[in-house]
Amino acid sequence: MNEFIYTVNYSAEDQELAEMELRAFFGPNAKGPIIKSEVDLDLNRSPFIREKIDVLLDSETASGIIKKAGSMNLGEETFKVIFVKINDLPLREKVEYAERMEIERAIGWEITGEADLKNPDHLFGVAACGGRWYLGRYQKNQRLWTKHIKKPREYSTALSARDARAIANIAVPSVAGIKAIDPCCGIGTVLVEALSMGIHIDGRDMNPLVVDGSRENIAYFGLEGDVALGPIEDTKAHYDVAIIDMPYNLYTHSTPMEQQSILTNARRIAKKLVVVSVDPIEEMIREAGFIIQDRCIAKKGTFSRRILVCT
Repeated sequence: MNEFIYTVNYSAEDQELAEMELRAFFGPNAKGPIIKSEVDLDLNRSPFIREKIDVLLDSETASGIIKKAGSMNLGEETFKVIFVKINDLPLREKVEYAERMEIERAIGWEITGEADLKNPDHLFGVAACGGRWYLGRYQKNQRLWTKHIKKPREYSTALSARDARAIANIAVPSVAGIKAIDPCCGIGTVLVEALSMGIHIDGRDMNPLVVDGSRENIAYFGLEGDVALGPIEDTKAHYDVAIIDMPYNLYTHSTPMEQQSILTNARRIAKKLVVVSVDPIEEMIREAGFIIQDRCIAKKGTFSRRILVCT
């Protein structure tokens, strides 16, 4: 079974949301700043994962990984070695800049091939994780979600593209065979992120203005998705997961009774629920028949949202 190293980068403000996404992808014990896993993830899905190494070689020491690099033969193809700065080394073993450069050079000398720092055929990363050293094929996150920040139709209380992407990942960590719905989709921030990652998701909202906005935003990014007009109560289909950002803005506000109906109908149509709310709704969630499996607080300055994963 192949192993992969992932590095993670997030602020203190984003820690809870980022670590919830990591748990969804890699299991309940996953934490940054560096993770070793057998999960082969497209790192461009995550707004918080920075780098990925597809492990080829490993050793207990840096000198050991340098020696093992001698088994790599690229013929006439070119390569570059990158020392991954994010690691879990104890403070007394931290590798300073000069030593990082020396390790890169030493590995480069051992590999059969031609070094090319500007336009190499192959990128290799070397990283320390869990008391071992790893060398493998290196990828860096392209931050594709940043292309979705500016939309034709927006409103101020919508989720950010980054947070919407993380929430879509928490709801659907593995895309294959999963059917999702966002029944209070607003202007489609979650829909855009989910569709851009290949998630099969339907949208719905009872406000015709935001339904039009959602459709426009989806089309603007060259994506295709169904967005229906109407409340969740009208939904007849069944889904693996529902993603609900509880309506609380100027355009679509919901009373406690309406919120309870949304959650109760989510239980009717979906096996799993990821719900976002500015208000405490734990009791409503239990009343609807869900069990809360994971939770976090997503913060933005003084504004915060509860995110709860329920089954």
